Amino acid sequence: MPDTLGSRLKLGVITPASNTIVQPEFDAMRPRGVTNQVMRVVIPDTPVGSEEEFATMMSAVRTSIEAAIDGILACSPAAIAMAMSAETFWEGTLDANALQTHLESRAHVKVILGAQACLAAIQRYGGVRRIALITPYMPAGDAQVRRSFTDSGFEVVNLLGLKCNSPLLMAHEPLERLRRAVREVDDPSVELILQVGTNLAFGKIAAEAEDWLGKPVLAVNSCTYWHALRSLGIEDRIEGFGSLLIEH
Repeated sequence: MPDTLGSRLKLGVITPASNTIVQPEFDAMRPRGVTNQVMRVVIPDTPVGSEEEFATMMSAVRTSIEAAIDGILACSPAAIAMAMSAETFWEGTLDANALQTHLESRAHVKVILGAQACLAAIQRYGGVRRIALITPYMPAGDAQVRRSFTDSGFEVVNLLGLKCNSPLLMAHEPLERLRRAVREVDDPSVELILQVGTNLAFGKIAAEAEDWLGKPVLAVNSCTYWHALRSLGIEDRIEGFGSLLIEH
């Protein structure tokens, strides 16, 4: 349901309480007449220094999502973007498609998931099969992300996990470290580079890196917001976040 400021689209956004990157990046990409209504999923900022701790964090995420969905429906969004990429890549009781179906049956509006948005974005570049990935995760999370893309038919040539020590600290990775990460995963055989992990401030780094490398470099937040807009008929071209939002 549109309103005075969101005359074209009122978009619900669900993101972890510890995430400080999604909201400012989504607002920087927001076209005229679109508003982002953010609901926080309450997840303790627990350490993720081991694979066991990472799995514990993911279990906590899944138990909090439905409450966030229920809460955000109070503002009558036209759709909901779930800006929590680890959850959408994680193989457990529900895969990404099943999770989307489950959440949409609860919300009765379209739900956009990061994993599906990334696949839709890659497909826009036509014929890409060899990709490199950057994550903030520990090896357990990296394995889930790799599996998600290999199951979708891609060859993951290189994967770099930054091993951030907690969900909150993902947002503290220096921009220069993210620039180096792009260089570390690139090689001539890589056709496209994708970053996942919504609390890494990678949106503008991706745009910069496309200029250095001459190939697509995508950020999960940009993919998710792009997919939400395009799925709802908003075709505005948005500068500053790379070729996806300008050309597609």
